[in-house]
Amino acid sequence: MATHLVIGKAAEEMALQYLQSQHLTLIAKNWRCNYGEIDLIMTDKQSVIFIEVRYRKQTSWGEPAETVTYSKRQKLIKAASLFLQQNNSFSAKPCRFDVIAMTGELKNPAIRWLTNAFSLT
Repeated sequence: MATHLVIGKAAEEMALQYLQSQHLTLIAKNWRCNYGEIDLIMTDKQSVIFIEVRYRKQTSWGEPAETVTYSKRQKLIKAASLFLQQNNSFSAKPCRFDVIAMTGELKNPAIRWLTNAFSLT
């Protein structure tokens, strides 16, 4: 497996552990469809939360959250809509899009949880 994929997988696992420690429950991990992949889908019992995980060792080229482009947001929104259509038990709950932005050494990164990082519009 390519190094960037190994690092990405490790970052997603750390993000999952962090969010579970914040009392979120995992619904799906690496959910894929024609529109792309949603890293984590979780719930806080009230909302369905679609989470994009981003990691950068250094921020000299920008913050990790800045890499979630308009195009990526649109793909996530379409994928989330399809997930909700296919999983009716979640369709009545409010949903939101969060970003977990991680920086520094992967062994002990700084983690920023951006809730409601973007919306459907």
